[in-house]
Amino acid sequence: MKKYFLFASLVLMISASAQEKVKSKKVKRPKTVTTTSGLQYTITLKGNGKKPMNGDKVVVHYTGKLTNDTVFDSSVKRGQPFSFKLGAGQVIKGWDEGIALLNVGDKATLRIPPELGYGPQANGKIPANSVLIFDVELLDIVEGAKPFDTKGKDTLKTASGLKYIIISSNPSNPKPENGKTVSVHYTGYFVDGKIFDSSIDRGQPIDFPLGQGRVIKGWDEGIALLHKGDKARLIIPYQLGYGENAHGPIPAKSTLIFDVELMDIK
Repeated sequence: MKKYFLFASLVLMISASAQEKVKSKKVKRPKTVTTTSGLQYTITLKGNGKKPMNGDKVVVHYTGKLTNDTVFDSSVKRGQPFSFKLGAGQVIKGWDEGIALLNVGDKATLRIPPELGYGPQANGKIPANSVLIFDVELLDIVEGAKPFDTKGKDTLKTASGLKYIIISSNPSNPKPENGKTVSVHYTGYFVDGKIFDSSIDRGQPIDFPLGQGRVIKGWDEGIALLHKGDKARLIIPYQLGYGENAHGPIPAKSTLIFDVELMDIK
C-alpha cells in the first residue's frame, strides 16, 4: 500500500519453505495497545517469525475500512499481497509504525488516526480527516541494505580529504587499474543515516570504467584503493561529491557515506 492505494505495487512471492517455517497461534484475549503517537493496534494471531527493521521490504495482506465498516481497499480481495520498504515513507505513517511492531505470521488490526493517515486531505474513497481501520497480516520480510559494522575499524584519510574504513580486505586479490571496468555494490547514506540510494535494494551492482570521470571523484579515488572482494566505507566530503549543487535527493554541499563492495574487475 503506497500513499495512494490505487497505485500498482511490487509483489514479492513467498516461498513455500518460508511459509512452512512460520507458525501462528490465535490470541485468546487480544489486547488493544495505544502508542505515544496515537496509533492503536490489536494482535489477533501471533506468529513466530522475525520482526522487520527499517530498510527491509515487507510483504503484507490487508483490508482497509472506514469506521462505518466501508471497505475502501483490500489486497486480500485482489489476491495479491502488497510490498513496501519499511521506514522509507512509502506508506502512511501509521503503516510504517504499525507494521514495524509485528512479527512474520502476525495478524493485527491497526486503528490509525487522521494525523498518521491522510490528514485533512481526501484520498479516493477516503474522506478528509478519516480514522482508518486496517486488518493486516505480515507475510514475509526481505532484508534490505544494512550499514556495515565499523566498530573497532580505523578511519583513514587521503590527501584529498576522502576518508575510508576497510571493513574486510583481500590483499592477495588484484586492485583495479584506471580504465578497467569495475562492478560495485553500494548503499549511500546521508550523515543522519538515511539511505538515499542502494544497488543492494535493486539487486543489481553498478558497472563503470574506473578513473574516467563517470562517477563522483570520491568514488574514482575510493574504489581504486580496494582489492577485488574488499568491503569499505567511503566518507566523501562535498568537494569530492556533488559540490555546491543539489543532485536529485542530495542537497548541496552534502557529505556522503557509501558502504561499498568491489565485486569484480572486468
